[in-house]
Amino acid sequence: MKQLLRCIGIGACLQLLVQAQENSALWGRSGELWNPAGRLPDVSYAGYACGERPLPNSDVTANVRDFGAKGDGTTDDSAAFQAALAKVKRGAIFVPPGRYRITRILEITRPGIVLRGAGPKQSVLVCPVPLESIKPNMGENTGGRPTSEYSWSGGMVWFKGRNPGKAIGSVAAPAMRGDHELRIQGEISDLHTGEWVEISVVDDANKTLLGQLYSGDPGNVGKIRASTHRARFITRVRSITGSRLILERPLRFDLRPEWKPELRRYQPTVTECGIEDLAFEFPARKYGGHFTELGYNAIAFTGVADCWARNLRITNADSAIFANGDFCTIDGLRCELQGAEELKGVFGHHGVSLTGDDNLFTRFEIAQRFIHDITVSEGAGNVASSGRGTDLSFDHHKRAPYDNVFTDIDLGIGSRMWRSGGGAALGWPCGARGTFWNIRSEKAQSFPEEFGPWSINLVGVQTQSKSDTKLSGKWFEVISPAALQPADLHKAQWQARLGVR
Repeated sequence: MKQLLRCIGIGACLQLLVQAQENSALWGRSGELWNPAGRLPDVSYAGYACGERPLPNSDVTANVRDFGAKGDGTTDDSAAFQAALAKVKRGAIFVPPGRYRITRILEITRPGIVLRGAGPKQSVLVCPVPLESIKPNMGENTGGRPTSEYSWSGGMVWFKGRNPGKAIGSVAAPAMRGDHELRIQGEISDLHTGEWVEISVVDDANKTLLGQLYSGDPGNVGKIRASTHRARFITRVRSITGSRLILERPLRFDLRPEWKPELRRYQPTVTECGIEDLAFEFPARKYGGHFTELGYNAIAFTGVADCWARNLRITNADSAIFANGDFCTIDGLRCELQGAEELKGVFGHHGVSLTGDDNLFTRFEIAQRFIHDITVSEGAGNVASSGRGTDLSFDHHKRAPYDNVFTDIDLGIGSRMWRSGGGAALGWPCGARGTFWNIRSEKAQSFPEEFGPWSINLVGVQTQSKSDTKLSGKWFEVISPAALQPADLHKAQWQARLGVR
């Protein structure tokens, strides 16, 4: 590079670099080709506070040592942690350097609570007992095999919330994906500009909602009960005039009378909670295989919003993080093995599972192989970005996970990018507009067959194949990952929405 600079000068060198960059025909240089009703999803709202505020640094209001925690690696400190969580009304609970033995579930059910260590190399939660032994919860998988429910849920630190928001009214007129306007039956008198609302729909007997969330090609959905399949969309209200609402965000799906679209207040009970600067260590053991997991799980978010996990190390987990919330961020996670024994090259079930809406998983390293490294299922608008792994799998767990984006990721080996689970007759693994953007790997990738509908997007994936792009058909846009700009689609959309450079 130095020789090149000397030969042609800085200006000419910069011109060559610009010429080497390539833009996608779905986005362009700065989003000028993007259409909110088109095939590239809008994920600009993913993450804590829709990306409009940085993750907070809450004031420390308590110290677990003041509640009797020893941090000596031998004493059971569970009661001290539980006492701190029960006492503190708001703020960060500090976990000083030490090794804290935890044998009970630490539940957080109020807003504004943060569990903060001194760093993942200093503050360690040692968890020798699985969830199934702490609070038994045996069930069965989709095939009827007896399996602990903790194989796919729960954590030693468990944030539990709900959304009791009341119904406001039903939608009076159809609307299309990409629209901003709603008409509600009757006049709305107590809803305010800027307030959050949830729009929900339920499938009809012909499963036409599933059809739309799979762009008309759902695959075999015989085991999905139409009456239980719903979709939801969360947005702020931009303006209100009588029964006419203008939404801040474009709709992700159509609103049709047969789907009984309903408008509700969005009022989650647990928000502004976090866990940060900590490590979790589970016992070194031999992995027993798929669906034998008993719940050596670190963290679970259930029914929460605007929460986060930051700067964490998790060792020997069955599953690292289950994020079944909305607008949550997982930033800076390393998953690893120490002294554990894999079975057929894998250890553990789920690395990180994003099953709510508009969550962001970023700046990560998954240095072990779970059966499913990064999972999306049912939800939409979730993003995995700026991470790497040993040999990552992008698990799409069926039931129409749509409008999710994987971007700026190094798979590592790249032998199992499309490996997915979820059971039989639950639809294709990936739903409409699943997008894979700037994906690097040692092995070349090809367009996956029997993975999703025509509307999935592959842009800048490591490959030896040729481009095949049709706006109303297959989209496999071959651009070298090194040349693709923007490199991170989520970041580009976020910058475009907020006017950030």
